[in-house]
Amino acid sequence: MSLSGNALRLTVFLSQDDKFGHHPLYTEIIRRARAAGLAGATVLRGYEGFGASSHLHTSRLLSLSDDLPALVVIIDRPDPILDFLPQVRELTTGLVTLEEVEVVSFADGIRARQGERHDASG
Repeated sequence: MSLSGNALRLTVFLSQDDKFGHHPLYTEIIRRARAAGLAGATVLRGYEGFGASSHLHTSRLLSLSDDLPALVVIIDRPDPILDFLPQVRELTTGLVTLEEVEVVSFADGIRARQGERHDASG
């Protein structure tokens, strides 16, 4: 898949303890994004944060918490992201943002690595 130019970044702010059934909610969002054929998605773990409740979630030793922040970031063309948004709304009532981004470079990692090996060998 190639992607360049105007795109949208969908960011879902969660707690890593949020569940969908017996699995982490972020896993379900990633599973659905992949099934929807979106260009890519990543889960990022936060070390500290707070949300609407103002309850501080931190990984600092003195206040250990298993309930750390997590972000799911998905980037694709606007139409696929907007089509996927109802599924996200179905799964969470937390903070969800959309930002316009410009994709400068995006390549299938396997092809990119093969190309690097090919270029390096000759």
